[in-house]
Amino acid sequence: MLEEKLLEKLDICDEILKGCRNELYVSLRFLDVALSGLSLQPDFHAGLAATDGERYRYDPESLIDLYKAGEVPVNRAYLHSVFHCLFGHIWNGRGNGSPQLWDLSCDIAVESVIDSLPCRCLRNPPKPYRRAVYDGIRKKVPAINAEGVFYLLGQAGLDARAVARMVREFAVDSHFLWREKGKKPQKEQQDRWKDVRDRMQTEIETFSKEAAEGSKGLLGQLHVENRERYDYRDFLRKFCVLKEEMQADLDSFDLIFYHYGMELYGNMPLIEPQETREAEKIEDFVIVIDTSMSCKERLVRKFLEETYSVLSQSESFFRKFCIHILQCDERVQSDVVVRDRRQLAEYMDHFQVRGLGGTDFRPAFSYVEGLLAKKAFQKLRGLLYFTDGYGTFPLKKPPYDTAFVFLREDYQDVDVPPWAIKLILEAGELEEERGARLEKGEPHHGY
Repeated sequence: MLEEKLLEKLDICDEILKGCRNELYVSLRFLDVALSGLSLQPDFHAGLAATDGERYRYDPESLIDLYKAGEVPVNRAYLHSVFHCLFGHIWNGRGNGSPQLWDLSCDIAVESVIDSLPCRCLRNPPKPYRRAVYDGIRKKVPAINAEGVFYLLGQAGLDARAVARMVREFAVDSHFLWREKGKKPQKEQQDRWKDVRDRMQTEIETFSKEAAEGSKGLLGQLHVENRERYDYRDFLRKFCVLKEEMQADLDSFDLIFYHYGMELYGNMPLIEPQETREAEKIEDFVIVIDTSMSCKERLVRKFLEETYSVLSQSESFFRKFCIHILQCDERVQSDVVVRDRRQLAEYMDHFQVRGLGGTDFRPAFSYVEGLLAKKAFQKLRGLLYFTDGYGTFPLKKPPYDTAFVFLREDYQDVDVPPWAIKLILEAGELEEERGARLEKGEPHHGY
């Protein structure tokens, strides 16, 4: 008898969730793949619902009680978990140091999108407190997303009572599956949801504009999550040059022929290792720091710290190199020439921002043009310009690769000239790369 009741409850829950999916699909057709992306898994001891990107684990008793309050709470709860998967919250390691704040940030981001969707099946007018939280966040970031909210909450230094109130307001599901012990990174699941996210953005922007009218919050988060992410180390390799270096090339050396010659002729090997080898390393390039008032010194220091950590490794450089580090606002304020790792370390130790005027990119390029005329470089491979993007760009393409590096926390894109490379980094991403290096025991230079 008890078993029959349990089976009956499972059948009821299955019908509830299938009806939930159908109702959401009718209102939000561009979510078709996402809505069916989770397998349903009942668990009478689950408490709050939870997802790991593959399954939607729910407590049948809790689901039935929620359904008694109406279809809207069920629809919102299921879509809440789907959005966690869609926005990649599950696989983002940002909350390892502060899991409560990261979970809260994800919940606020997801609920803000659900509240912005103009669908009757999701309609639940936000309370004044919730609206106040949204308004406060939008004053500082244009798109409410988990990473932006996480940064703001960390900067705000909220006490336990304020955090607890936010959790009561925005928490809908449990996130314990995100950090399940022994769980390996689910690369395939992450890639699958990324494909769903890419497809959704394309469909909304092309075929479903009317259906997505009023859901700017969803489209904004899709833009944020779909932005390209870069490994800064890999990016610096674009500024490497290929040349021969005086170093034994053991990779092309056949040890068997060497020993055979020594045994046959006594002291005459048949083959010897090459004395030079081709290597890709950084030789000459320019780093320009935008020191205008709009570019924060804290972000400048983080960029320089990460750049230093890459360049300070011996295998990154030829024995002879030349790096000009310029500080520039509306004019070039300083030019420091670095020719070895010791000088680079000294520059980092005594770094001070100079300028704080307006922003104009042209003086730096004119200055480098003058250095080229004076033959200050053996071979200038490229120029890295760290900036917030608000300035006047040169019209003419320089005779070297140029990259404008933006360390932006508000994800606003900036149009650069077609001849330039655009690299958008986050302060948090640089922190993650730095933390990963420390775990591997790689060299690190701090302040």
